[in-house]
Amino acid sequence: MKLYTFDAAPNPRRVGLLLKYKGVKIDTQAIDLMGKEQFADSFRAINPRSTLPTLQLDDGTVLTDTIAICMYIDSVYPDKPLFGRDGLQRAQVIGYCHQIFFEGAMAVAEVLRNKGEAFKDRPLPGPLKMPQLPELVERGNLRIGAFFESMNADIGGRDFLVGDELSQADIDLYVVLGFCGWVKRQIPDNCPALQTWFASMKSRFGE
Repeated sequence: MKLYTFDAAPNPRRVGLLLKYKGVKIDTQAIDLMGKEQFADSFRAINPRSTLPTLQLDDGTVLTDTIAICMYIDSVYPDKPLFGRDGLQRAQVIGYCHQIFFEGAMAVAEVLRNKGEAFKDRPLPGPLKMPQLPELVERGNLRIGAFFESMNADIGGRDFLVGDELSQADIDLYVVLGFCGWVKRQIPDNCPALQTWFASMKSRFGE
């Protein structure tokens, strides 16, 4: 299999930390998002959506959704499972991953992609061009604040979001909290449990 990625971006980072935690190395090719290499014909022949990460399997099958890539790699390398130990935990992990992406990652993306020249005509990932909506910047910032408070309530008194082991939900939350820094938002002081948890995760990954 071959992973196409851009290490600094949040979705590729979700996969990167999964691989790091499991101690797995796979064939990887960097695609420069800043240089817009994702729109090159050579890459679009692999993934017409022009999104990262992208995982191409040995039989030519291509996975382009981050959660699907994570679940597939977790199944191929089952040691240190990241999607729970049973059906209930699996459901809880996937539920948290969805919540974190929708309430956290998408909120940051609203702020990041709807202002400035860097994402002009590209407020959403992919090749479709559309106008930025500055009104979404204010809404995105409100959503980020609500996300901090929600996650602070959920993580209080716990080491992990699901069960007593690290899961993909924890990786996703850690990545999205870091992604908030891209729009100059940090975990506020009224979310001390989340601050403590984030510091612990940072130490866990040696960052």
